[in-house]
Amino acid sequence: MTTLNIVDYLLPVEECRIAADEWSLCRSNYSKIKELIPTTYVFTISDGPLEWMKSFRDYPEFCTTMGIWKNQLILIFYPLNEKGDRIDQKEYPYCVLSELVSDIKLQEVQEYTIVKNTILSKGLEKIEKNADMAFPISNKPILEQDKAIEAIESWRESGMDWFYKECNESKGIGIFKRFYVPTADLCLSDEGLKEIKCSFGLKYNEIYGKMLVTLIFISFRENLQNAERAQMMSNTYDWAKPCPPICRIPGLDGEF
Repeated sequence: MTTLNIVDYLLPVEECRIAADEWSLCRSNYSKIKELIPTTYVFTISDGPLEWMKSFRDYPEFCTTMGIWKNQLILIFYPLNEKGDRIDQKEYPYCVLSELVSDIKLQEVQEYTIVKNTILSKGLEKIEKNADMAFPISNKPILEQDKAIEAIESWRESGMDWFYKECNESKGIGIFKRFYVPTADLCLSDEGLKEIKCSFGLKYNEIYGKMLVTLIFISFRENLQNAERAQMMSNTYDWAKPCPPICRIPGLDGEF
């Protein structure tokens, strides 16, 4: 397993293009894909890339491009401006698909409020009493934990079958090159954010009528339970959109 540190998490833009081209060429080669992508491996976004991305946390989206670098699958992050154009930089952060060294904890904390109402008449007689439960409301694109687990398990069990089908039916044309990621998924404004684990997931998409690969982000803070949120807390976030089929970055007909 490769461990990234503070000096090697940035990749010059030209090398990003080379890595993206390598992945694009690889998509029709099932044997190579199987070698590169064990379905139990994940990406770890450490503090270095997270600090770099915090400079762009006011923009709505990031794009994550797949690449092959030094015979490993990597995920390259770059921010998109309000028009959806890539913000040009000399280098971009990346992380490597690698084996987990410890268990992952998905946590979802929901707080419910019981609202009791009692109505007294003018004569101070009780005429009505009821109680309602107020369900939690989330202000982030939180992904229900059970759905996240289902998508991750589907990927682990059927991810290679999905690649095999795509390689045989379309020579890999339908295999993802990049993903659109809402900036909120990266929790860049959260205090105490230590790292993010990023897992592939497999989920049925009703619009396209087939299973699509997605990215699921699992954030790790110093202490999630002590976070000052009154309504709902989670460390598991929304689906990233794969391209293809969802390709809408202006001027990105080529690679990276």
